[in-house]
Order: sequence, then structure tokens, then C-alpha cells
Amino acid sequence: MGTNKQISVGLVQIGDKFGDQYYLPYSIGLLQAYAQKHLKQPDRFEFLLPIYWRVGVKEGVEHLLNTNIIFFSVYIWNYQLSLKIASEIKKRMKDCIVVFGGPQVPESTFEMKSFLEDNPFVDIGCYGEGEITCLNILENLEERSWEDVPSIGFINKENSFVYNTTNERIDNLNDIPSVYSDGIFDSLLNAHPEESWSALIETNRGCPFFCSYCYWGKKTRNRLFQYEMERVFKEIDWFSHNRIQFIFCCDANFGILNRDIEIVNKVAENKKCYGYPIMFSVQNTKNSTERIFMLQKILNDNGLQKGVNIALQSLNENTLEHVNRSNISMQTYKDLQSIFTQSKIPTFSDMIIALPEESYETFTKGVSEVIKNGQYNKIQFINLTVLRNAEMAEPEYQSKYGMRIVKSKMISHHTSLDSTQEVFEMQDLVVETEAMPEKDWIKTRVFCWMTSLLYFNKLLQIPFIVIMKWCSLDCKELIEIFMNESGKYKKISEILSFFVQKAEDIQEGGSEYVASKKWLNIWWPSDEIMYIKICYQNLDVFYEEAEMAIRDFLLEKEIRLPDRLLHDAIVLNKSLLKKPFAVKDLKVNLDHNVFEVYQGALKKTKVELETGCINYTIDRTSNRWPSWDEWLREVVWYGSKKGAYLYECK
Repeated sequence: MGTNKQISVGLVQIGDKFGDQYYLPYSIGLLQAYAQKHLKQPDRFEFLLPIYWRVGVKEGVEHLLNTNIIFFSVYIWNYQLSLKIASEIKKRMKDCIVVFGGPQVPESTFEMKSFLEDNPFVDIGCYGEGEITCLNILENLEERSWEDVPSIGFINKENSFVYNTTNERIDNLNDIPSVYSDGIFDSLLNAHPEESWSALIETNRGCPFFCSYCYWGKKTRNRLFQYEMERVFKEIDWFSHNRIQFIFCCDANFGILNRDIEIVNKVAENKKCYGYPIMFSVQNTKNSTERIFMLQKILNDNGLQKGVNIALQSLNENTLEHVNRSNISMQTYKDLQSIFTQSKIPTFSDMIIALPEESYETFTKGVSEVIKNGQYNKIQFINLTVLRNAEMAEPEYQSKYGMRIVKSKMISHHTSLDSTQEVFEMQDLVVETEAMPEKDWIKTRVFCWMTSLLYFNKLLQIPFIVIMKWCSLDCKELIEIFMNESGKYKKISEILSFFVQKAEDIQEGGSEYVASKKWLNIWWPSDEIMYIKICYQNLDVFYEEAEMAIRDFLLEKEIRLPDRLLHDAIVLNKSLLKKPFAVKDLKVNLDHNVFEVYQGALKKTKVELETGCINYTIDRTSNRWPSWDEWLREVVWYGSKKGAYLYECK
């Protein structure tokens, strides 16, 4: 490489398309921004426009030809494709330096060595923060001498593995130029005027927590460093002026700082003034009830979020202790759920299946507790994925808790079946533990789908709530009515059989989702595809069986409801379900004030059960869906996170 020749730098951060938008490649942009500011001879380096989309291998290689060095930012969703492109590049350009960084690159000495030996086309593996490391690699590119570059592993000229210790974190984050307000992405936007963009923003870095399934707070990354507010505000202005619709805040614990209220106020002010950003999504901190409520109320009042994520993961204290999450107050979550419910701010919760020490009984009791505490919209039941570099990825940890792991193709729900991939990304799913053996994992997975279908998708939420209020039963007992394998009820048995088969398929490495050419030609969550089939085939048969199954259960338990109360609740629930082709309002006559009792439970206000001739009018004309496709997209898909499956009623 001649001393006066310009050095060409390739940048790769492959992302998926969400709706009609890609995320601007934030991580790789930071490397470029920091290098251009601190290089001794920045004019000698030409940074190519980054690869940000799920490019074909051939197209990716063509884009990167004639580069001297390529930086790949990799995580679980782009790792295999990045490896394939890098491999093909090395076949065409043996002298090109290939650098891999990001959370998917192993940071332990042993695993780094294995990574480089398994992928000889990768010259350098980087771990930890990348800005200083990237700068050092570029400064040493001429001599190809990496001995003094921190936080890397490589094979030297003598064919020996070298592992350099980590560099100190950047405590003054403002030393990193903004990829937005300092113009790093301007040329990318100009080159692709056809694209609509989403964007990531950091207001701080670090996480004070050490959850074993997560890499964020591990080791030195637990300290929190902040960007200056002036910089954060400039970036928000850049989003508004460039009409960026969706912003995802990368902070691990947004709301942990008092100033975060100022940040959401700034976002809300900009939306009022400029119309952008349209949405601003954050990940709440763990132990600040009042501040979380304040900032989420600001976001909700200004239409900047669809729902508040209350990320519980588990309610089992033993499990929380074993995943290093016991320092997070469960009372905080309960208080938040109650406050948000009373304030009519929609929420959804996260719960992870098969964490250490979690059994079928502890998990399902936890689900019931979340519902009892006021979660009526959605629980996202997440299959536990082992992430590289997290404590849970260590063989000793997995052995300790009896984890069985299968490799499964990563396919995002609601993505098109036509978006074929040359290279599939893979994930490591936990499908069995000592506390949750193989059959119990299947049972737990089925329970989760059944809960989503019957309760959160609103097929039976009204009768369930009325029964729970009247009889002091918990939701777990009602869900398990529909997990009885007696075969007495044909439709219920079909639903159960479908869920069991799908759980068994996942346990053998099958996809987490269900492909359907008939319904929008996309991948559906199992509960949603079953919801669609029930609504399409014969809704009446399902409700007839459901009423009989619940009545049989109550008789067996010697629980007596007021006459026709169960029937009224079933009729009202069925009548309120949003349906395609409905063009007229519907009048329903009942013997009980079921809707008021149901609404009172949602609002956590006491409403006494009344009898008499109760007349309801269901508004089926304000919102209409004249085709199955429109109903599928707008009700089942778009409405899933906030459980918007029911009509208005008066």
C-alpha cells in the first residue's frame, strides 16, 4: 500500500426491514465518526457508503470490491450473512483486511481463538466498545501491526493466536461525533432518497444490572456515562428536520436519570412543531416508579408510543435470584401496572420461558399474578435465546441448570414468505431445563399460546374476568380447562393438538412461527394463526364448546354462578369481537350488566352485578374491514400488542 494512495474503508451493518423502513446503521456510523475526527491523516481514508440492508451475497461482494479494509458490525440477526459475504470477499481480495466487531464476536480468550480458527477469512475480531479499537486498527493499517491495538484477537504472521486486553471505556462520550447532527449519514440519505428511515439514539451508555441472559451490564459495561444534553437535543432536531418517523432509544434503562423527563418533553415538543418523530420507543429503567410513569404519560399523551413495556421476565423469586435479577423490585412493576391501568395507558409485559429454576407451576402462577395485577392487553411470551458473551452462554452455567439448546432459524413474525434468504440466521433456543423438563416445556409453551388466544386475543376475556371476579378463581385454572386432552370437545381438542405439535416442532429446531400463504402470505405467531382459523371457520362452534367446557369445570368444582351469567358473558364476548364484512351496529339483550362488570374490572373499580333486561348497542360501523386481508392486517396483526380486538359498546 503506497503512502500516498487513498485507503478505501468498507462498512457493513446489515439490518432487516421493519414495515417499509430500515434503521440507519448507527453502530458502524459511530466508528466512522470517531475515526474521521481522530485520525492523524483523515483525508487518506475514503469511507464507502455502508451496507445497511439484507443484501444478496453477490451484491454485497460487488459493493465492497477494491476496499483495503472492511468493518462488519455483527449481532444475532446478521451474523451468518456477514460471515458469508466476508468469506467470498477474501476469495476475491486476499489482501483486504476483514474486521468483525459487535456483540456476536466472542470476548473470552478461548472463544475468540476458536472464532478466528473457524473463520480464517476474518483477520481481526474486536470485543467491547469499538470506536477506539477501530481508530487504532486504521492507524496501524499501513504496517499491519496489531500488537498494540486493544480489545482484539488475531492470528499473527507466525500463525500464532494473539489476544489483546480490553481498552478503557470512553468516559467522555461527547468525544464521539454525532452520526446525525455532524453529518455522517447525510450522504447516505442523499444516495437513497427512496428510503424511509428509522433511527437509533443513545443518551447514555452502560447498565448497572447483571442479568445472566443479557450482555449489557457485564463486567466494565455496568458504569453509566452520559452524552451532553445539547448533543441529544441537536440529534432530536435532526430527526425532526429529516422527517424520521420512528426513533428507538438504545439506553438500557431510560428513566434512570432525572434529565430523561426533559428528553421526552423535547421529543413531544418537536412532534408538535414539526410532526416528527411520530414514535419514540424506550426501554424503562427498573426501579423508578414515579419517573417512569411521568415520562410514559408524556409519550402516551403525545401519541409517541403504542404501549408501555413492563419487562417482568419472571415472578419466581428463586429464578430471579439465579439470573441475577433479584435486585430489581417486583413491587415497582406491580405499582407501575396499577398506575398505568388506572390512567388508561396501555401496557404489555414480557415473560421468558425456561429461565433457570422456573418450572411449569411457577411460570403459570406468575402469568396468573400478572393478569390479576391488571395486565389485560398483552404478555409477550418469549422463548429463551442464549446470547453470545452473556453469562448464560457459558457451558458451566448451562450444565448447572440442565439446559438443552437447539439451533433454530431466526424468522421474524409477520414477515413475508416471499422475502427468501440466501443465508438464514440461527439462534440458540433453550427447550428444556432441569426445572422444566421436555414435556413440561411443551406444556408451558402450549399454556402461553392458549393464554394469548383466549385471554389477550380476547376470545374469552370477558367470561374469564366475570368468573374470576365472582368465584375468586385465577386465570391459570381457567386456561387449563382448555388443556384437557379428554377429546370431549372436538374444536378445543383441535386447538390443543395444533399447539402441542408446534411446540414439539420448535423443540426439534423448527421455526418459532407458522407460515401461511393463505393469510397475507406471512409468518404468524401460533396463537394468532389459530385465532384467524377460529374466526374464519366456525366461531359459533368454538363458543358453544367453550361454554360447555367452562360449565362442566364449574360443576366439577361445585361453583355456582347466577343463572345465565356465563351465557351472557359468552354472548357479549362473541358479539364484541371485531369481524370483517360487518356493516351494521348490533343490539344485544342480556340478563346481566356484564359489560359494566367487565369494564369495572379493567379500571380496577368495583361494579356490582345487576340483573334485569340490559340492552347493549355494539358499534360496528365506526370501523369496518371489507375484506379478510384488511381485517387480518389491521385487527389481528396491528392490534396484537394492545389487544385491540373488541368493538366499542354502549
